[in-house]
Formats: sequence, structure tokens, C-alpha cells
Amino acid sequence: MKIIDVRVIVTCPVQQSFVFLKILTDEGVYGIGEGTKNGRELAVATLLKEHIAPMLIGRDPGAIEDIWKLLYKGAYWRGGPIEMAAISAVDIALWDIKGKVAGLPVYSLLGGPTRNGAITYYHASGNSPEDTAEKVITAVEKGYRVVRCQAEVAGQTGGYGVAVHDPKSDEAYQNKLPYEGIWEPYAYLRSVANLFEVVRQRAGWDVQLLHDAHGRLTPIEAAQLAKELEPFKLMFLEDPIGPEHASAMERVRAASTTPLAIGETISSVDQILPMVIKRSIDYMRCSPIHIGGITPARKLAALAEPFEIRTAFHGPGDVGPVGDAASVHVDLAIQNFGIQEWVNHPDSVKDIISGGPYFENGYLKLHDVPGLGVDLDEALAAKYPYQRHYLPIPRREDGSVHGY
Repeated sequence: MKIIDVRVIVTCPVQQSFVFLKILTDEGVYGIGEGTKNGRELAVATLLKEHIAPMLIGRDPGAIEDIWKLLYKGAYWRGGPIEMAAISAVDIALWDIKGKVAGLPVYSLLGGPTRNGAITYYHASGNSPEDTAEKVITAVEKGYRVVRCQAEVAGQTGGYGVAVHDPKSDEAYQNKLPYEGIWEPYAYLRSVANLFEVVRQRAGWDVQLLHDAHGRLTPIEAAQLAKELEPFKLMFLEDPIGPEHASAMERVRAASTTPLAIGETISSVDQILPMVIKRSIDYMRCSPIHIGGITPARKLAALAEPFEIRTAFHGPGDVGPVGDAASVHVDLAIQNFGIQEWVNHPDSVKDIISGGPYFENGYLKLHDVPGLGVDLDEALAAKYPYQRHYLPIPRREDGSVHGY
């Protein structure tokens, strides 16, 4: 079997554009991959189309490990979020092909299922703690056992995880430019403990809770927050600091027993491995779609297992159904799975990418079909051309850039 064609598909059926990859073989079997990188989709697509695709023609699609090393180690300028997203797309598509050839789902090729489903969580974001609490209660009624809680901070227009009530947000969206709102750490830090006090009072203790600080805090601020959240027994505090401060995660860990998660902006195993070895985190957030695909994700899980560190793969709306499928196949095969982030995509996305994980009573399940269990409608995808899109850029009250 040989690779005869590689197609890069960029489509925008919703506000978010997606980068999909289709690898075709001379025996009619094809694989679907994904390399979406929010706000930098065309950079990934260009790398795939102009540099990586020509290298794949004529190669054996079953040589996944060799092709991965060829694309990573064979590049003088190696690594980084763009290249790793592109390699992810290739690796995921090759695993899809291998599963189809074997007549088995990908998780079976990774060692077989260790569980019946992958527990996931709901994103409850409100304009007040009371509003968030009501959304937590609604999520539990829908079958969720874990909920991530965010609430708008009074006077802060650059909040994370909640709707922005600012006319400038609509203007930025219309002009396809980044929205620049105001965010101050002191106001945010004063609000979080109150949020969880209200949620626990109204939603009770049967539901597990999460919170995402989105890497906006300094190590000492993160330490203070982790300590203040101890009484509310979070499943974890997500991204209390940015990955550039990884060496200071031990300071955050020493401050409290609140479990910590990090990694959604990490693009290589090398970046997160020191935190695994030092046991300064409890959950790894770096997903297959961002660290090079299924191949390194499986290896990272195996490395972390003896340290009792679990996975919590990144999976919001800017990860499409193919990336979701890749994550859940790994989730089902590894022993140290923790939880899987997931968003139920609208029908416009599901029409383009059929199959993938589905929600059932708090868990993500997969259909028992060969490969990843996804397919791509290229003709329909072409009807939704790429649209430029940015993530917001918070600024401090003095006008200085803080970072999303």
C-alpha cells in the first residue's frame, strides 16, 4: 500500500475554522486527520500543503513511527505549535488508515479498551455566581457528573470563559480583528472563591467541579488561589500559570492540596515531562491534536502512569470532531485516563465530519467501527471557506497587554 494523494481541507462552518487532512492510498483506503490551530489555521494548512504533503507521496502509510520521526527529526527547524499541529494531522490520519486496514477501531490497536467510556465535563459560564450555579444544576440534570465553572467578574470586559458584554466585542468580530478587553488579576482573584461558595451551596457536593485560570496568573497569585479553593474540593484547577513558568509549578503545588492541571498550550512532550517527573501536576492537558498526534500522546501517557499523573486532554470548540475522536481513542486505551474535555458541535460541523464521539450519561462513547470512526464530506466543506478569526487579547487597566 502506498500514499498517492494528500488533501488539506480548511473549512469554517461556524465562527471557528478547522484544518482537516485526507490521506489517500492506492488501495482505496483513506484516513482523516486534523491539525486545527485556533487563529493560525492557514499557517498549519500551508505547512501541510507546501512542505509535508510532497514528502508523503509514495510512502507506506503503515510506517507510522518512521513517518513521525521523518517529519519531526528530519526538519532542521523542528517543533513549535504550528509544526506539531501539522504532524498531528498526519499521524491521526495514518492511525485511521491502519485501523481500517486491520478492521479494528484505533483504541484496539493501542492495546484495547480499559474502560467503557471517557468521562467528560460541561462548561458552565455565567454572568454571576448564581447564574453559573443554575447552569451547573442544569448540566447535572442532563447527565454530567463533572462541570467546569466560570463567572463574569464585575467591571472586567476581558474575562475568560464567559460572554463579553462590550460593544467593542461585536465591532472586533465584524472587522475580524482581536477583541481587546480589560482584565485585572486582583478583581478576578477576589471573585473565584465566592463563585465556588455559591455553586456548592446551590448545586451541592455530588457533582465534581473544575475551574480554569487560563494561565493568566503569576506563580504566587496561583498559589494563593489554589489555597483559597481547597475547601471546595475541586477535581482540579486548570492552567493556574502559563507553561513558560513551568519551573515554578512546584511553588503552586506546595501552597495547597488542590489538584493542578496544565498543558493545553504545550506542543511537545519535552515541555511537560519535567512537571511529570517532579510530580508538580496531577493532570496533563496537552491533547493529541497539539503534540504530534496519537503516537506521542500514547507515549506520554505511558511515561506519566508510574507517577500517578492522569490525562485531561484539551477539547473545546476549536478542536473538531476528528481531534475529539483521536483523543477518545487514546482515552479508552490508557490506564491513567482522567477526564476528557469536549463540546457538542453544532449540526453544521457534524454535517461535514460525521461520526466521532457521542455523549451518553456523563461519558463519551465511540462507535465500534474500524479506524477513528469519522468521515469527511469534502464537497460540503468547500461551501464554508476559511474566515479569519482571533482569540481575545486582554489588557490591564493601564493599557498594557496581559495575554489571553
